[in-house]
Amino acid sequence: MRPSGRTFNELRSIELVPSFSKHAEGSCLVKCGDTHVLCTASWDETTPPWLRGGGRGWVTAEYGMLPRSTGGRMKREAKRGQSGRTQEIQRLIGRSLRAVVDLKVLGERQILVDCDVIQADGGTRTASVTGAWVAMNEACKWALEQGIIKTNPIRDRVAAISCGLVASAPALDLDYDEDSSAQADANFVITGSGGLVEVQATAEGDPFTEEQFAALLSLAKDGCAEISKMQAESTR
Repeated sequence: MRPSGRTFNELRSIELVPSFSKHAEGSCLVKCGDTHVLCTASWDETTPPWLRGGGRGWVTAEYGMLPRSTGGRMKREAKRGQSGRTQEIQRLIGRSLRAVVDLKVLGERQILVDCDVIQADGGTRTASVTGAWVAMNEACKWALEQGIIKTNPIRDRVAAISCGLVASAPALDLDYDEDSSAQADANFVITGSGGLVEVQATAEGDPFTEEQFAALLSLAKDGCAEISKMQAESTR
């Protein structure tokens, strides 16, 4: 058993609350254990300058952590500037969403996704990807209702999960205590149909084996499949 009492292949309790924000075209409050992220999706009738005239749109994301989302107060990045970690995570979220969107259907428009971490206990980037998809899906339904687009550009669901080697055993969905002490840490982004979008895996000490990586991947595929079902249920 793990410190949380979960089995090694057990997700934290997950809650997806679509349409959480009053003003955004799409939104979702995602709760993965004690990690809570508010994701919103906004339509913009412009595209990045380098895409203009190409007849296709874009999906991009911004990510941030509130000052007291962690045990000690963090300085706002609006004051000190974005960290490399923040830039990496928001690019990951954008890539993950674009992997399941037909950008031509958007026309020369873009969807802007914001992921704000309210409370952090590990897995903020993976929770952000999961919640961002729900928010984006809500925004696309809104655009269809408004006649902005004629068909839904979303081709599949996409979710993300963390895995790691905890006490030398493969474990699914690490919380902060496990993540900070894991011998290896990995993040997986997987579509509803099982396609791999991105894999980030790092040894924190001794190298891990191919067999250990395969065990982490197997856990991640099962975990993302379970989350994907929750995403589908949240959009009904």
